[in-house]
Amino acid sequence: MGKSRMEAFSDGVLAIIITIMVLELHAPHATDLAALRPLVPVLLSYVVSFVYIGIYWNNHHHMLATLTHVTGAVLWANLNLLFWLSLLPFVTAWVGQNGLAPTPLALYGVVLLMAAVAYFVLQGAIITAQGPESLLARAVGNDAKGRASLAMYAAAIALAGRAPGLAAGLYVAVAVVWLVPDRRIEQVLAEQRRS
Repeated sequence: MGKSRMEAFSDGVLAIIITIMVLELHAPHATDLAALRPLVPVLLSYVVSFVYIGIYWNNHHHMLATLTHVTGAVLWANLNLLFWLSLLPFVTAWVGQNGLAPTPLALYGVVLLMAAVAYFVLQGAIITAQGPESLLARAVGNDAKGRASLAMYAAAIALAGRAPGLAAGLYVAVAVVWLVPDRRIEQVLAEQRRS
């Protein structure tokens, strides 16, 4: 099976996720700038989550560029990733409405952690389908950056009750680390085009 249907479906789901998140932003009834002050946590949680969806979309696009064929395992792994990402609007709204309250902040981290695990699973399914010498396998290697992200999510979840500001900072730090698209995949694709 070709990959175009999976790509189109994934793009559509991610677009819907962003749409759902933006619908949670409600304009204040007052007309002065002070009316925006209570909305700052909502806006900040939206911005961070929007960036995360953008990061996943960008890296997902690069990862699928290495894909030559789709297997059932790859389809299910992709759905698993989309499932966890589809929970992001819910936890984003909960954190936005409650600031740095420990439980919403920890659950936000659990969703981010599970999305990262699901991304690893999808990456593994693609490598299994295409073999250990595939473009993706060569590009990601042992994926130290991905493993470090998992550790940072776990630390943030553990810190959510004791140091919520630090937990939120760790979520932002992981996003910053991944803001630049995964160049490892770009480099392997460029090498393939040259040869």
